[in-house]
Amino acid sequence: MSRSRDEQFSSYMAARQPALLRTAYLLTGDRASAEDLVQTALAKLYLSWDKLRDHGAVDGYARRILVNEHNSLWRRAWKRKEHTTETLPEAPHVDEYDEGLRGELWDFVQTLPPKQRSVIVLRYYEDLSEAEIAAALGVSVGTVKSQASRALAALRQRAPRSLDPRASDPREEER
Repeated sequence: MSRSRDEQFSSYMAARQPALLRTAYLLTGDRASAEDLVQTALAKLYLSWDKLRDHGAVDGYARRILVNEHNSLWRRAWKRKEHTTETLPEAPHVDEYDEGLRGELWDFVQTLPPKQRSVIVLRYYEDLSEAEIAAALGVSVGTVKSQASRALAALRQRAPRSLDPRASDPREEER
């Protein structure tokens, strides 16, 4: 039975690891942190594999682990310590997950508080419904709506007009 369990988990992991890595990257904004987050999430998922009743809902469970682990990391005091150095680190390279905006919009998403960023990532990058996001984050649908509303308002306020898709549409200017 254990061999079947390992085979099931291995095939799930092989199929879903790239999508989980993408979600983790969007949550963390850093490739190395995303890989660590996925590794931790998969280890926790493996430990709970036999307890899962509905293997069709594994993706939602895995996303919830990712978000919970990410939230736990940013709450830890050691993460908040800043270290000064003589040299600046290289800017993160976003092209591998970018869909034509060359990272400009992503720079603004990264400025959001972690809960708002989680809602935006799950809604607009993972295309989940409000109910699915609420289940993944362990909050109410109303909380998801308010966090999304605050995040979008903050993004509208901070982002330059050049990132607004309606800014280049002359029909919008006539209205």
